[in-house]
Amino acid sequence: MKPVKVGICGFGTVGGGTFNVLVENAAEIARRAGREIIIEQVGARRENPACDTRNTNMTADIFEVARNPEIDIVVELIGGYDVAKELVLEAIKNGKHVVTANKALIAVHGAEIFAAAKEAGVSVGYEAGVAGGIPVIKAIREGLAANKIERVAGIINGTGNFILTEMRDKGRDFNDVLAEAQALGYAEADPTFDVEGIDAAHKLTILSSIAYGIPLQFDNCFTEGISKITREDVQYAEELGYRIKHLGVSARSEKGIDLRVHPTLIPETNMIAKVDGVMNAVAVKGSAVKDTLFCGPGAGAGPTASAVVADIIDIAREIQVEALSFDSLEDLKVLPIDEIETGYYLRMEALDKAGVLATVATILSNKGISIEALIQKEPKDDEILVPIIMLIHKVQEKIMNEAIAEIEALAEINGAVTRIRVEELN
Repeated sequence: MKPVKVGICGFGTVGGGTFNVLVENAAEIARRAGREIIIEQVGARRENPACDTRNTNMTADIFEVARNPEIDIVVELIGGYDVAKELVLEAIKNGKHVVTANKALIAVHGAEIFAAAKEAGVSVGYEAGVAGGIPVIKAIREGLAANKIERVAGIINGTGNFILTEMRDKGRDFNDVLAEAQALGYAEADPTFDVEGIDAAHKLTILSSIAYGIPLQFDNCFTEGISKITREDVQYAEELGYRIKHLGVSARSEKGIDLRVHPTLIPETNMIAKVDGVMNAVAVKGSAVKDTLFCGPGAGAGPTASAVVADIIDIAREIQVEALSFDSLEDLKVLPIDEIETGYYLRMEALDKAGVLATVATILSNKGISIEALIQKEPKDDEILVPIIMLIHKVQEKIMNEAIAEIEALAEINGAVTRIRVEELN
């Protein structure tokens, strides 16, 4: 059978990893694909010292790869939005299938790319864009195809999980752990995408579209980062029987679709609470299968390359799949954050005087808000402020916001109230 010829654009960590997997595992890949898969050309501005490219056609012009008539599949691994989009559309225009690990590209421009691919009769694979080596897209799209998906939630950014794990296990401050994450290569010099939840929001947008058959709508995803989480918050969560994780949470209800990324308290007995370090985990609840959990490395050369090559093999087998798993997309409303309902962890600093706690409790009661648990610390010597920590039963976000505003307006409360959402995931 005629070999499938691949062009790789981008030759960094993931590009180099993909190159090496295709070369080193060539015989096994050919057995699985039913045909030989060979690297026809690599487009990159510089060599990768981890790869032996002596017999490889190299070019500094990535668009040359997209137009190369010998190439069947273009692998986009350059990252970013604009140039990547132009490259992918050029490849599709020239009749190439596309495989990408670029979650930002798919989350923001996926609709246009999928429409162009459908018109051209080619496939777009993007398994590597979400959760690295965990085949969660394939699991939802194929393995759970008989289910109506009810909820998708998980840790989908390893950098944030590493930071929160270190803060919990070693009592370290956020900035201290972030600096180490950057030194270890887990976080970029500009860590905004990771620690403020943008990377996770890209991934959650894709997962939700696949799970529920809705259009990609990254702009409607509520996003909150972990940079304001303190080691005290982590400690208090532990005392309450919870752990803080930076979760992507998406669920289907009669009102619409939740789509949110934020720090979250989850019970320490939940399996996701036990996923630490740079690992990722995605819990999927289906109508028939109920609860499933997918866990593994979410980034790195090997895991991501594994997902990239899996997509290449699928295309080599001439498997044509709908980009988002559904023949037609459903126009379900994505709920604004004010309309979601969840539990809450609240931490505030109050003057050490009689009646303050009663006043706060009255504000909550007047809003119909119920307190599940309470921690009030004794003041240390010469301190006039004491921390009050509350665990709040499930309530609408809009009502919680109103109560927090009233509490913060009290003269006895110092500064802002820290609020972390709580999910039981059961």
